[in-house]
Formats: sequence, C-alpha cells, structure tokens
Amino acid sequence: MMKTLPFTKEQIEEIIKEYPTPFHLYYEKGMRENARRLFKAFSWAPGFREYFAVKANPNPHIIKIMKEEGCGADCSSLPELILAERVGIKGDMIMLTSNNTPAEEYRYAKNLGAILNLDDITHIDYVDKHVGLPEVISFRYNPGPLKGGNSIIGVPEEAKYGLTREQLFDAYKIVKSRGVKTFGLHTMIASNELNADYFVDTAEILFDLVYDLSTEIKIDFDFVNLGGGFGIPYRPGDKPLDLEYISEKIRLAYEEKIIARGLKPLRICMESGRMMTGPYGFLVTRAIHRKNIYKNYIGVDACMADLMRPAIYGAYHHITVLGKENQKHDHRYDVTGSLCENNDKFAIDRMLPEIEIGDILVIHDTGAHGYAMGFNYNGKLRSAELLLREDGTVKKIRRAETVDDYFATLDFSTL
Repeated sequence: MMKTLPFTKEQIEEIIKEYPTPFHLYYEKGMRENARRLFKAFSWAPGFREYFAVKANPNPHIIKIMKEEGCGADCSSLPELILAERVGIKGDMIMLTSNNTPAEEYRYAKNLGAILNLDDITHIDYVDKHVGLPEVISFRYNPGPLKGGNSIIGVPEEAKYGLTREQLFDAYKIVKSRGVKTFGLHTMIASNELNADYFVDTAEILFDLVYDLSTEIKIDFDFVNLGGGFGIPYRPGDKPLDLEYISEKIRLAYEEKIIARGLKPLRICMESGRMMTGPYGFLVTRAIHRKNIYKNYIGVDACMADLMRPAIYGAYHHITVLGKENQKHDHRYDVTGSLCENNDKFAIDRMLPEIEIGDILVIHDTGAHGYAMGFNYNGKLRSAELLLREDGTVKKIRRAETVDDYFATLDFSTL
C-alpha cells in the first residue's frame, strides 16, 4: 500500500516561497472527516465523547477544529487547560488526566468545571486539602498483570500510572463518604496499538470492574473512559484500525456487561490524540547536504527538535521525495538532522530514490507527537506550523521561532 499526499509538489513549492523549510503542514479536511467517522462509529453509545489529547498537538487552531467536530479536551497540565479554555472548551468537556500534579493545576481545572481523573489513592487527600473535592471524580486504573502494555508505554506493572484494583475499591469508598456524587473510571495502558481486539478487551475489563465496584460500594458510574493508544498505520504495509469493528464489539460487550446486568447506562469516552490528527500532519524539509563515508547520509534542514519519535522510539515515519514518487527506491540512506547527537536520524538504511541537494522531502504522520515534542537543545529553533485548509489555502497557525525567542528568558544585563 502506497502512502499518498494531499498536496502536490507544485503546491509545496509555492508554500515554500513564503514559508521556508522546515515546517509542519496539517491537512484540515482529513482531520475533520476522520473525527466524523469516529463519532458515526460510536453513535450508538449514549453521550459518547472523545476528549482530544491536547498533548498530541497543542495548537489552538487544531484544538478548535476538534471542538467544532464535537470533541472535548484531555489535558495534563496548566497550559493545556488554558489552551482548551481559550478555544471555548469548558466544564465537563475537559478532563484533567495527569500525574504528580501541583495543587494550582487541580485548582484551575476545578474552577473550569473539568473532570478530575486522579492517578493515585493519595491524591484524594491532596486534592481535598488544597482544592476541595468536586462532585465528579474519576480514577485511573492500572490492571497490572491482567493486561499487557506495549513497547512505547511499557508493561502496566512497571508503569507509574494508576491505582491497583484493590486501591480502587478503597478510593471510591473514601470519595463517596466525602460527598462525591458522580463517578467515572479510566484506564490507559498502551500507545500506538494497532490490534483492534486490544481495545475491545480493555472495554470488557472496565465494564466488569464497573459492575464489581457498583455492586460492592453501592454507587452508580456515569462514564468509563477507554483511554487512548489507538494506533495509526505509520508503515505503508500497516493495516489501519477498523473503528466500526471496534465499536460493534464494544457495543456487544456493553449490552452484555452493563445493560443486561441492570446497571445505569454509561457514557463511553476516549481520549485519542494520535488517531485524530497523526496521519494528517507532514514535516516538510529540504536536503541540504550529502555525505558518503562508511554509510551514505542525506542531511536535511529539519532535525530531531522537529520530530523526535524516530530518535527516542526507533519509530518509523515514511518519507516521500517530492517529484520522485515513481522512481526506483534503489539508494540506501540515513536521513539525518544537524543536532550534535548521533541518534538525530529520521530514517536509517532507508531505501529511497536518489536524492540530490535541494530535493524536498516530506516526512509523513507528524500530526501528533511531532511539533509537540520539540525542544531547544543545541540552540535549535522550532519550526512553523501551517494549516492546509479545506479551500486549498494555507494559514500560518504558529510562526517559526527566532533567535530572539531563544534568548527571551535570559537576562544578559546581569552578566
């Protein structure tokens, strides 16, 4: 299966005349159509909600698109809460799913009316002391050996997140005794998972747990949050997740484990980020150096500061050389950036067409955890973000950083 692009070489060349490489380019039409497909797939679920994971792409223009398509916001920090607020997402359309969280962030979230999704049983007393418990509380469940994780997030027993099953029973009893009226349950135990049945299994575990908690503690649950972790096909041969299949299997489990047992109807939630925007972002960069020593290297004007996933995860991101899509991929390259780190590579031993200085390379699937994970090590400046709108025009949604930005927090006058 070929990876395709929603733009032409000629379009990119026109964009580059105004916005020099490197830059991230996001495809609005793709994001909107994808969100609509998700909501259609889960239209059976009462009050279904997708809390877009702001950490995946913390740009207000992208978050606003998600809001317009019906999404809330899953936040993990004060700036992310503010981003959600700035685009008009408020109340229980925001969920704060964080860990080791300062009191001021809990306070801000509570003032917004956001749902607090607590990560540990000790956080009950912490929130109660510093903020006061809200009427709605959710807890994050860590299933330990009951459920396998994956290579990105690790196995649950070694993850820092969530409460054990035993702790959950104590936690809900405590918050019930302190006046909490509405309850939720959440888990998140994988990242970039492409096995559809993994998510069905997660839903079944949560539904069974809701039943056990409800019957023992005598509480009703308002929602379960299946978390995120929905993968995307980074490699051309990867099979995308079948959302309709996942939805139907979860519906059957819901009917069997919630409705048939006489439990109160539950809101089904999730907090996808990568699945929502990942395939619709592209890092556009230009070849500026070619080096042939023990290996053949192509140096581009982007670097790990623009996309760190290949460096820290060994992640695959497909690369298209514009104008050479139909040429033979008969040259083996490492495609590298300029960072003083040997792992600053977008591809290793990648078979590509012959690349010449000046060629434009498009790195696919950077719409989530791309720009968002950027940094300034080596004095690298983060690139611009552009939006390819539905009418074909391009909108700058974040300017490129400048040297003045890099020095803005320094005080040279005290030297």
